[in-house]
Amino acid sequence: MGLENYKPIIVMVGCQFLYAGVTLSGRAALLQDFSSRVFVVYRQFTAFLLIAPFAFFSRRGTNACAMNWKSFFLISLLSLIGVTINQNVYFEGLYLASSSAASALGNLVPAITFTIAYFLGLEKVDLGNVRSLGKIMGTGLCVSGAVIMALLKGSKLVNMELLPKISIVLHLHLVGEEDRWLIGCLFLLASTTCWSLWLILQVHVTACYPDHLSLTAWMCLIAAVQSAILTFIIEPDSNTWKFTSSLQIFSCFYAAVVSALTFLGQAWCIGRRGPLFSAMFNPLCTVIVTIFACIFMHEELYIGSLTGGLAVIIGLYVVLWGKARDHELIKQEDTTKHQNNVNAPNEAITSVDLEQPLLSDN
Repeated sequence: MGLENYKPIIVMVGCQFLYAGVTLSGRAALLQDFSSRVFVVYRQFTAFLLIAPFAFFSRRGTNACAMNWKSFFLISLLSLIGVTINQNVYFEGLYLASSSAASALGNLVPAITFTIAYFLGLEKVDLGNVRSLGKIMGTGLCVSGAVIMALLKGSKLVNMELLPKISIVLHLHLVGEEDRWLIGCLFLLASTTCWSLWLILQVHVTACYPDHLSLTAWMCLIAAVQSAILTFIIEPDSNTWKFTSSLQIFSCFYAAVVSALTFLGQAWCIGRRGPLFSAMFNPLCTVIVTIFACIFMHEELYIGSLTGGLAVIIGLYVVLWGKARDHELIKQEDTTKHQNNVNAPNEAITSVDLEQPLLSDN
């Protein structure tokens, strides 16, 4: 019984290690002059090949939802924003900035989602409410942390030259570091914004096409086609598609496998403990990436980056706290409505006027 309660925690910790592996291996491959756009194409197409058989057999013998032109258009739009644009700018930012920055800025998703939802009228803000104030303050902390990371790197916390050279296949040498860092952080912020829009749009898409496994397979395939078209336009050279090392092949295949495994793992955990439980583990990936990037990839750690990352993580938990309180309030309101509906017939019976006939003319 005790182990059963810890299973969701074990699964979520494992997912964060897998995510960290994608970030680190992806950056290592990109630093070997591997195109980030080609990386996205190979990753999404491989993920489609892994998920498609499960999606196909899960639909057999059931009244599966049918694909029409409206749902196809919505899925294509969802793929364009949430996968094609998101992944392309993310891996470009990962290449220009650092693994730890990419992982830390990914924690902005709840704060940016809350901001977009507010302007779209999907979130209500009451300045006299502690929950709303918490979400506003948490969003402000996240944004401030992101600005600090992008603009105020500060001095080095760790002298990488003094660390033991536990080397992998490559050594990192960055030129024009200040400009690259800023541009990379802007790309990562754009990626986070796309991811937040994807979360909001997914609500409308799943209403038209509620088969989540099949929806994921379609998104992977459509995003692979969209990214391939984008790659042919920007990089028409056919040599761009060639692998030059085993690390590049491994990183593409590993990223696709992680996409499939984490989809199933997070869906299971959300079903057991809810979406907030899943989101609470995201900062763990930042810690893992930062530690391993410093040790194995000799990435520099700066005071500004660390301060900004901590602000983003603290802001994330404040936003999640506000959302958790909202969720509890909604559950209490639903419970109250249910009890009122149950008691309503009894109240109607006790309020009957005994002088009226049992069967009225109406």
